[in-house]
Amino acid sequence: MQSLSELISSINSIVWGPLMLALILGTGLYLMVGLSLMPLRRIAYSFKLLWHGRTKTGEGDIAPFNALMTSLSATIGTGNIAGVATAIFLGGPGALFWMWCTALVGMATKYAEAVLAVKYREVDRNGHHIGGPMFYIKNGLKSHWAWLGTCFALFGAIAGFGIGNTIQANSVADVINTTFAVPHLVTGIIMAILAALVLIGGIKRIANVAGKLVPLMAIAYVFAGLFILILNIEKLPESFSLIFTHAFTPIAATGGFAGAAVWAAIRFGVARGVFSNEAGLGSAAIAHAAASTNSPVQQGSIAMLGTFIDTIIICSITGLVIISSGVWTSGETGASLSSAAFESALPGYGNYIVTIGLSVFAFTTILGWSFYSEKCVEFLIGEKGIKPFRVLWIIAVPIGATASLDFIWLVADTLNALMAIPNLIALILLSPVVFKLTRDHFKTV
Repeated sequence: MQSLSELISSINSIVWGPLMLALILGTGLYLMVGLSLMPLRRIAYSFKLLWHGRTKTGEGDIAPFNALMTSLSATIGTGNIAGVATAIFLGGPGALFWMWCTALVGMATKYAEAVLAVKYREVDRNGHHIGGPMFYIKNGLKSHWAWLGTCFALFGAIAGFGIGNTIQANSVADVINTTFAVPHLVTGIIMAILAALVLIGGIKRIANVAGKLVPLMAIAYVFAGLFILILNIEKLPESFSLIFTHAFTPIAATGGFAGAAVWAAIRFGVARGVFSNEAGLGSAAIAHAAASTNSPVQQGSIAMLGTFIDTIIICSITGLVIISSGVWTSGETGASLSSAAFESALPGYGNYIVTIGLSVFAFTTILGWSFYSEKCVEFLIGEKGIKPFRVLWIIAVPIGATASLDFIWLVADTLNALMAIPNLIALILLSPVVFKLTRDHFKTV
C-alpha cells in the first residue's frame, strides 16, 4: 500500500505540475482571447438568459436554469469551504488571487464545454439527451481521437467516487461529528438514504432538488459571509493587500503558518480553484448537455456563470473571511480553518453556519456527481451499467463517511487532472467550432 501511495503521489506531482497548470490557464486564456473577451463582456446577457431559463425552451430533459443548478450542485461543495482554506493554509493569501485568475479564464473554458456539449449531444434509447466531453470527442473529432473520449469516461467514472462521493461524505460526517457529536456512521447512513431517494428519479429529480436547494443555501451562505465582512470592514484593505502582494512575493512563516513560496501560491490557488469550479475538467458539460435548449451558445452563456458564482463570489467570501479574521496564521486547515474564521466573527453561530453550509453543499455535490459518473459508465458499457452503478454509489456514501481518506484524496486529485487532459485537448482542437457558433449567434442578438 505504501509503494502504491508513493507511485500515485509521484504521478500527482507530475499531472499537477507546471505543465498541467499552464495547460489549464493557457487553454482558458486562449479561449478567452479567441472569444474576444465575450464571457466578461456578456455577463449581464448571461444572467438575463438564466432568469428566462427557468422553463424549458427547446429539446432536452431539464430547464436551462436547472442544468446550471445541477452543475453548481456538483461544484459548490467542500472546495468552497475546505478547499479555499487548504489553499490559503498551503499557499498563503496569494493563493486566492490565483483562484480568481483560474476562475476568470475558466469562464471561457466552461462556456466552450457547454457549447460543445449541446452541439454534439445524443439521445439515448430512453429518449434522454446525453453529452459531455466523451461525446464531443466522439462526434466532433476524427475517429483516431476516439480513445480520448474513452479515457475521459474511465477517469470520470472512477474519480466521481472520490471527489464527488466519499470525500464529500467524509467532510460532512466529520464536521457534524465535531459540531453535534453525531457518529460518522449515522451521518453516512442518513446521507445514503437521502441520496438513494433522489437518485431513483434520475436527472429530472436531481435537477429539481438542485434547483431548489442550491440557490437557497448559496444565498444564505453569501449573506452570512457578507455580514461578517461588514463587521471586519476595517480589515479588508489589509486583506486585499496581503492577497495581491503575496501572489507575487513569498510570505514568511508567522504564528502557525509555515510560510509559502510564490510557486506554492500559484500551484495551490490554481489546483484548488479547479477543484472548486471544475472549469477544464469537463464534468459540468455533462449536465448542460441535458438542458432544454436549441442554442448551444445560450446554454454556454448560462454555464459560464457557474464558474463566476462558485469562485468569484462564494470562494472569495470564504477566503476574505479567513484572511480578514486573522485566523489563517493559527495553524488550522481545511473546514476547521473556515469554521474558526466564521466563529471568531460570530461567536456561538459561526461554526454552525460552516457546518450547515458544508453539509448541504457536499450533499448536493454527491447528487450532481452521481449523474456525471453515471453518464461516464453509460458511455463505457451502456445502459445496463446504470442500476449497478447507482447501488455502488449509494453504498460508497457511508463507507466514505467512516473511512480515512488521505489515500482517496490523493487518488481523486490525480484522476481530476487526468480527466482534464483529454478534455482540454478536445477544447483546443474544437475551438474553431466554438468561435464560429459564437460569432454567428451574436450577429443576430
